[in-house]
Amino acid sequence: MKIKKLIFAAAAACILLTAFGACGKKGAASSTDDDLSKHVVITYMTTGDIPTNETDLALKEVNRLLTEKVNAEIKIHWIEWTNYGTNYNLTLASQDGSIDLVGTATDWLNAWPNARDGAFLPLTEDMLKTYAPKTWEQVPPEHWELCKYNGNIYFIPEDNYAQWTNHGFMYRGDWAREAGLADGVHSWEDLGVYFQYIRDNKGIVPWDAEAVASLVDSVAGGWNSSHTKNIFIENLRVSLFFGESPENPYKLSRYYLEGEELVNFARTMKKWSDAGYWREDILNNQSDTREKMFAGLTGADQHHTYTWMNSVRPRMTELFPGSDVGFFWFGEEAKNLVSLNITHGAMAVAARSRNPHRALQVYDLLRNDPEIYRLFNYGIEGRHYTIENGNTLIRPEGFDSAKDGVSTNYWWGRNDDLELRNSVTAWDAYLPLAEVYEEVAITYPYGRIVFDLDPISIQLDNLSNLYTTYMPRIVFGKNDNPEAYVAEFRAALKNAGIESVMAEVEAQLAAVYSE
Repeated sequence: MKIKKLIFAAAAACILLTAFGACGKKGAASSTDDDLSKHVVITYMTTGDIPTNETDLALKEVNRLLTEKVNAEIKIHWIEWTNYGTNYNLTLASQDGSIDLVGTATDWLNAWPNARDGAFLPLTEDMLKTYAPKTWEQVPPEHWELCKYNGNIYFIPEDNYAQWTNHGFMYRGDWAREAGLADGVHSWEDLGVYFQYIRDNKGIVPWDAEAVASLVDSVAGGWNSSHTKNIFIENLRVSLFFGESPENPYKLSRYYLEGEELVNFARTMKKWSDAGYWREDILNNQSDTREKMFAGLTGADQHHTYTWMNSVRPRMTELFPGSDVGFFWFGEEAKNLVSLNITHGAMAVAARSRNPHRALQVYDLLRNDPEIYRLFNYGIEGRHYTIENGNTLIRPEGFDSAKDGVSTNYWWGRNDDLELRNSVTAWDAYLPLAEVYEEVAITYPYGRIVFDLDPISIQLDNLSNLYTTYMPRIVFGKNDNPEAYVAEFRAALKNAGIESVMAEVEAQLAAVYSE
C-alpha cells in the first residue's frame, strides 16, 4: 500500500510539473535563451524587506559586469517579511514567467513541497554542466543527490559556506561571573542560576521574552537536545517528531509520549515562571527582547550562533564594554548537535522562467566570479568597504547598513572561497566554539527523504493544533500542575493519532534508508 502511495505521489507530481511546462520538457528552453545577442533581465526572488540603502548602486555595477559576460542583468523581487511564508508560496503557485531564480530552503521555505507541486524546473546534468560549469564542478556528487526529487535535481545547494545556525541563549558574561559562574553558562542549571542572580540583583526581567511560535519551538527543542540524543526531523509541519539517536536515527523517539524528560522540562519551566524569570503575561507580551538587551533591560536573548557572533556580541561590546556576551548552545550538555542541512539555503530555477539557461549562467557568476560576488554581497570596494590583511572586510567609519549598506539577501549560494572576514564579527569568541561544534556535530541524517504527507495530513493538522495549544504553556510554565498537564497533553496526542503518524513516518524512512 505504501509503495502504491509513493507511485501515486510521483505521478501526481509529474502532472503538476507538466502543468508548469517542466516535466515533459526536462528543462528545455527557447532558442532565444541561448542567443547571447539578446539582452535579458533575470529576476531573482528572495525573502526580505525592500532595502532603503545603496543596494541599487551596487546592482548597477553587478549588471554592468553581467552584461559584459552573459548579456544579462539581475533584478530582485522581494518577498517582504510580513506574512512571508504565505506570500512566498502564493508567488510560486501563480508564476507568469517573470521570476527566474528562486532562493529556497528545505527546512524553512517549503522547498520540497514546492518542488513536488511543480514550482521549480528540473535541472539536468547537461544543463548544469553547460550553463553553471563552475558550480557543477564545485558541488560533489553526493550533494547533488540530496537535491533530487524523483530522480531530478531541483536545487543548487549552498554547500561551500560554513555556518552555524543552531540555537541557544545569549547571556552577559560579566553578569554570569558575578553570579558565581566563572566559566559562563553551560547548562540549563547554570542558566537558572544566572536568571536568579539577575532577578535578585539587577531589578530587571531576567529574560524579557515574547512567546512567539518560533521561540516555543526553539526552547522546547533546546531542552530536548540538551537532555537526550534525539534528532529533530524537518518538514513534518509540527515539532513533535525526532529520530531516537545518531545510532538509531530512523526509529522515532517517544519523548513526547512517555518518559520523564518532558515532565522534567515542564517542572523546571513552571519553577522558573513562578520565580519571575520572565513576565507574568509572557503569553501576551510583545517585547523586543534584543532591543531590551541592547538597552540593558534584560539579561538574555535566544537565537542562533550566527546572530550571536555577528550582531549581538559585537553590539553589546560597543554598548556595554566588558559585557562579554556568551552563547549557551542547545545540546551542549549531551553534546547533541546536528550540522546545518546543505539545503538550508539553495537556489532553484522557477518552473516558468523564460530564460532558465541564462538564469543558471547568472547564478554561476554570482557564486563564483570574485568581482561580481563581492559587489553582490558587500558592495563597492572603496565605498562600502576596504580590505585589510588579504581578506578582512573593514566598513567605513560611521557606516550604517540600513542606509549605507548593500542588501541582496543572497543566502542561497555563498562561497567560502570568496568570502571576506568581517572585522565586526566576534572571531575571538566564535572560532573556539566552532572547533567544539566541528568535533561533536553529526551530519543531518534525513537529507534524502521527501515525505509524502497526504496520508497523514489530517492527523498532522490536529497534532499541530494540540502543540500550539499546550506547548506555549509548558515552555513558559503557565499551568497549575506540570505533571498533570503533560499527561493531559500526551493523552490528547494519542487520541489525535500520533501513533499512526509515527508509524507512517517510520515506514517512509525505512523505504528510503533501507536501500
